[in-house]
Amino acid sequence: MLKQPISLESNFLIRNAVENDCDDIMRLINELAVFEKLPDQVRINSETLKQDGFGERPLYSCLVVEDLNNSSSRIVGMCLMFNVYSTWEGKCLHLEDLYIQEDYRKRGIGKAFFSATYQIAVDTNCARLNFNVLDWNTDAIEFYKTRGALDLTEKEGWHMLRVTRQNMELELNKSKSN
Repeated sequence: MLKQPISLESNFLIRNAVENDCDDIMRLINELAVFEKLPDQVRINSETLKQDGFGERPLYSCLVVEDLNNSSSRIVGMCLMFNVYSTWEGKCLHLEDLYIQEDYRKRGIGKAFFSATYQIAVDTNCARLNFNVLDWNTDAIEFYKTRGALDLTEKEGWHMLRVTRQNMELELNKSKSN
């Protein structure tokens, strides 16, 4: 979590998300899914975000950026993260999504989000920051590399793998019948 909000030139404010932001965060998640050409993959809603991020034991934290240039400030970007653990290095931060609406890109918001995320990782004694990026998103890849990121697929040959809940249940049912 940010210790205090960050004011940017051009009247933008980066701050910690609050429960009332979940509808806007959900809107941005859906926009991101369309951008990533995966709109049918979103399975959660704003109520899930509220339960998982603002309950007794939050599973994630989120930063939002507000455009303060009009009378009703509007959330135009978000940066959602959570802690993970490395058996080699200890506590780490995973950046799940960093998204800024297209009309607001190239204004320094992404740099500010990334710096804020770095500060959160350092302040919470994280050994590293992990995140994924689609291979066709070359603008993002170059942006991240200029901010010190290493492409582990290139450098070390790591691949990100996933097992869906459906496949986990299938495998569990197979092992029960054997």
